[in-house]
Amino acid sequence: MDTVSAGPDAPPQHWIACPVEATLDVIGGRWKGVILYHLMKGTLRFNALRRELPNVTQRMLTLQLRELERDGLVRRTVYAEVPPKVEYDLTESGRSLEPLIHAMRAWGKNWMEMQAASKRDAAA
Repeated sequence: MDTVSAGPDAPPQHWIACPVEATLDVIGGRWKGVILYHLMKGTLRFNALRRELPNVTQRMLTLQLRELERDGLVRRTVYAEVPPKVEYDLTESGRSLEPLIHAMRAWGKNWMEMQAASKRDAAA
């Protein structure tokens, strides 16, 4: 059985024994997958990401981006300008998640359509 440490900020006693758990540990949560999905389109500045995710708070977006950066999926580039310009894009590891994110999008779209059809049928 393979075991992998959960990351530099995880407690030393925390070990992941399942590859699915490792994946969810890195991209799990409400916003990380959505952030990755939008960054698949290309480099975005913080406020552009916020516009793409109107229901996320600034604090939560900042935290999720920091975790994705810490885990090597997102690159944060700061330009020495006034005011500072900060851009986010996917690293090679982040790009490797594209098939998974596309599959999640397709599954979610299908599930939403099934739910809508079920509600229509129940109302009829």
